[in-house]
Amino acid sequence: MMLPAALLLLGALTAVVAPRLLARADWADHEPVLALWVWQCVVAAVLVCCALSMTLSAAVAWQAVRGQVFAPAPNTVVEAYPLTTAGPWAATTAVALACGGMWSAAMLVREVVRARVGRRLRREALLVRAPLLPGEEPGNRLVVLEGERPDAWWLPGARPRLVVTTAALRRLKGRQLDALAAHEEGHAQARHDWLLHCSAALAGGFPQVRVFAAFRDEMHRLVELAADDMASRRFGRLTTALALVELNEDRGVFGPAPAPHAHLPQRVRRLLAPPNRFTAARRLRLTAAAALVPVVPVLVAFVPGLRALG
Repeated sequence: MMLPAALLLLGALTAVVAPRLLARADWADHEPVLALWVWQCVVAAVLVCCALSMTLSAAVAWQAVRGQVFAPAPNTVVEAYPLTTAGPWAATTAVALACGGMWSAAMLVREVVRARVGRRLRREALLVRAPLLPGEEPGNRLVVLEGERPDAWWLPGARPRLVVTTAALRRLKGRQLDALAAHEEGHAQARHDWLLHCSAALAGGFPQVRVFAAFRDEMHRLVELAADDMASRRFGRLTTALALVELNEDRGVFGPAPAPHAHLPQRVRRLLAPPNRFTAARRLRLTAAAALVPVVPVLVAFVPGLRALG
């Protein structure tokens, strides 16, 4: 049966071609939310190809799986799939893809556990540096820490908090602190942490697969751009850009030799440049087109059955 092989080939083609097309696109920085959606659809298409290939290979190799997968299908549809011509590759392919799926789940669990342990340790360290006063409730959303280095971060969890150092408060002027808080709240509202966990799990579990590494790198970059846009819509692009500069100018990222992987200069230049966004109709068309990418392997898997019904 060639259908599982065709699905694997389609997944490999998507994994190779789609990142190259997205790398050439000049609109991702202007539409980070849309770019996040497109990347998720591409990775979902690759995973769907693997899942469907695993299912069909298992149906070819084992009668028990075949009965479960094709139980609700009419006989004409079942006969359209050459399930009885099992080759030596069917069981091997199914087992290999199933192991890959379990490994991906294990990597995701590891990332989530690491994140939770890290949050717990940061909360414990926060209580040491900023203990609660007698009678104070632990639900304050803003925590100010004494510190010589300007810094601010969002601590997610059941009671999310924005942690700001006193040096940052001295530097941020006017509504810059509000813009910084809006940026961090944008991460929390959009659940960017889950995007980072999933991308890190795939890239860590399959370091040889370039699409997953590109997915992780782009998630780290695009979620920051999306949060910048959330803050700029409320407090202005100039205010948000100045907040980024004031908070990070002592870290060497704006010098002649900025730190590696520092996207702050690009983020600031993007905020200071005139906005160049798509029209609502164009965003809708791209959103719909990206949503169709994971549907293609499903249609490929259903082609024999649809032909039989037709």
